[in-house]
Amino acid sequence: MSDRYLNFANTPAGRRLVGAFGLPAPLPLERWVAGRNRPLEGALLIGGVGDLSAAVAGFAKRLTDELFAPRDEQSLPRWTAEHGPKLKGLVFDASSLQRFEDLDALRQFFQPALKNLDRCPHVVVLGRAPETLTDPQASSVQRALEGFTRSLAKEIRRGGTVQLLHVDPGAEDQLEGALRFLLSPKSAYISAQVLRLQPCAQQVADWTRPLAGKTALVTGASRGIGAAIAETLARDGATVLLLDVPPAKDALDALAARLGGRSLALDICAEDAPAKLVEALPDGVDIVVHNAGITRDKTLAKMSEGLWESVIDVNLRAPHQLTAALLEAGTLRDDGRVVLIASLSGIAGNVGQTNYATSKAGLIGLAQSWAPTLAQRGISINAVAPGFIETSMTAAIPFTIREAGRRMNSMNQGGLPQDVAEAVAWFAQPGSGAVSGQVLRVCGQSLLGA
Repeated sequence: MSDRYLNFANTPAGRRLVGAFGLPAPLPLERWVAGRNRPLEGALLIGGVGDLSAAVAGFAKRLTDELFAPRDEQSLPRWTAEHGPKLKGLVFDASSLQRFEDLDALRQFFQPALKNLDRCPHVVVLGRAPETLTDPQASSVQRALEGFTRSLAKEIRRGGTVQLLHVDPGAEDQLEGALRFLLSPKSAYISAQVLRLQPCAQQVADWTRPLAGKTALVTGASRGIGAAIAETLARDGATVLLLDVPPAKDALDALAARLGGRSLALDICAEDAPAKLVEALPDGVDIVVHNAGITRDKTLAKMSEGLWESVIDVNLRAPHQLTAALLEAGTLRDDGRVVLIASLSGIAGNVGQTNYATSKAGLIGLAQSWAPTLAQRGISINAVAPGFIETSMTAAIPFTIREAGRRMNSMNQGGLPQDVAEAVAWFAQPGSGAVSGQVLRVCGQSLLGA
């Protein structure tokens, strides 16, 4: 559904009116388009001193043609606010900050850069996980980076994003995959997130088709976010098996035919669903995306047992049972990837959605609890938590509530199904085994649950 306010706010008359009344001024976000060659099209400034910035410098030329450093260095030209150019991306290595006075390095690096940003810039701060450090002050300083990045994400404006990436020793070789995602338009609606990279033996062989040779299962795939996920996984080279309920068979078959995949009409809550799913994947599967979900909204005081159980069954019990069956049968291959589509409601809660929020929070719990066990086989499991996404479901929301949902985030707009799909596709990559048991919010830094 078109966001008429966003469109109006970006006309000459709209800009004048928005400025005069101090109204939200959202910018159209830059998103990934077919045929794009580089993750970053524009200038990238790399700052900070440490092992992580050195690792980034080793592959940075594969990210963009325009590389700069804030100081005179032999390897990169110097960037200054006076001579530009405008910056499309910033990477700052904060991993060596250990004392409280070291934190001023953040101000020194970012203050001049923030006045010279291009449209839709992407910022990544690199650090170490505070819980891995034994020195209390060093741990405190690294924890302080979270407050800095979350605040900076609210100040950056211009359609920009800011992320904090904790990198464990030995995980430096997975930085390229993470930055290819976080510095690119693929992460357009993701901001103020904290992720942790751990060592992972798997690597992406071809960045143009990172999922080539992989088989992916997507549930709830006939329309909306599920269809976008299927399209994006296929774009990245995966062979897709699309699953949805029998009434959606026609749409499912059409999408599968267009993507060169297969379809499976199946009620995931049926008693024989796990066995039928295993049977449909005789050659195994590498990527499992649990997207299927329903809402049955009522306040708890009016919630019937049927409404409660139906949501728990579809959204939580079925993903658990289907994944367990795939694991037990050996259908989910070693080094596989499991992605659970949770929701911001599972983090922040929502009026009239106690059943839905319970089920989505439970999915986050599955990712966190299963991660250590699955790691023994090289399998990662993560949750993606969308916020307000422009779908047929949100189009049916009453106008005032819909507008509030769109504007209650740092980007003052709703996301698109593509935004969720890009996050899933990144989690599905071989190198993204470096991330497991984690939750990635695709919400434009929503004020809810922040």
